[in-house]
Amino acid sequence: MRKIHIGTGGWAYLECTKEKDKLLAYSKLFNFVEVNSTFYVYPRLSLVRSWRRRVPSEFIFSVRCIRDLTHKFGLRPCEEAFKIFERIMKICKVLKAPILHLETPPSLQFDEERIQLAREFFSSIMPKDIKLTLEVRSGLNEKVLGFMQDYGLIPCVDLSRENLPIESDILYSRLFGKGLHTLYQFDDDELIEIEAKANKGNYRRAFLVFHSLRMYEDALRLKVHMEKGEFQKPEGTERVDFLRMILSQTSFPCSKQEIIQKHGWKVVNTKSGKRIHVSKLLENIPDRVYTDVDEIITKLE
Repeated sequence: MRKIHIGTGGWAYLECTKEKDKLLAYSKLFNFVEVNSTFYVYPRLSLVRSWRRRVPSEFIFSVRCIRDLTHKFGLRPCEEAFKIFERIMKICKVLKAPILHLETPPSLQFDEERIQLAREFFSSIMPKDIKLTLEVRSGLNEKVLGFMQDYGLIPCVDLSRENLPIESDILYSRLFGKGLHTLYQFDDDELIEIEAKANKGNYRRAFLVFHSLRMYEDALRLKVHMEKGEFQKPEGTERVDFLRMILSQTSFPCSKQEIIQKHGWKVVNTKSGKRIHVSKLLENIPDRVYTDVDEIITKLE
């Protein structure tokens, strides 16, 4: 039976909790997290051990490989690269992480020479108990996918922007959305589309990692929908009041396009309870300059 794990890139920014221990609070909401900080620094192993102790035994960590391996050494088969990999594997083993994520920079182009170097690197280090997922920021092509299949590397893609390029026993997707880097919030239709993609294919396990600005809210909404078949009904602020609160952050006078550019990625409730992007609400208002929020709200009513 397929298992789909939903989580986010880290727990440090979780705000909807009174718990002092954010990791513990996070583990009460989700059963999976991607350790994002290891992309930048090596945490102390004592700290890593405390992460493992503070969550339930069934809780799952994945680990991001420190960027020195991919950005500085470019997956070349050199002594420094092998030492880095050995060090990051110790972190994976302490956390009992089934996945190690590697991300190459957009500047790293996988030509014939680079692919051969990567083949030599991976042929020397492939672990038995931990799957490697590779995110190629310069883009995937047939030659890159062929080399990845040869070594059992899992292609990491953003299912909110693209489809899985090849069949694999594991799906690993880092979800940023269609905004500028992490500046995004998913609406209901987009979450349903991600869920549909995650339920296709022959893989045994899927890992969906949200990295959007509202990642905890987005991930929890999708988790509830997958468990109950419907989204949790929004509580609190009425639709118009919430939209007014969003638009009040605008410096007026401001054109329609400027307002959409600044706030269009945010999500607001419709009268039916469905959550859509602010851009969809604003697309039918007159294309002109507005002087205050009330002018915009009047055009929507």
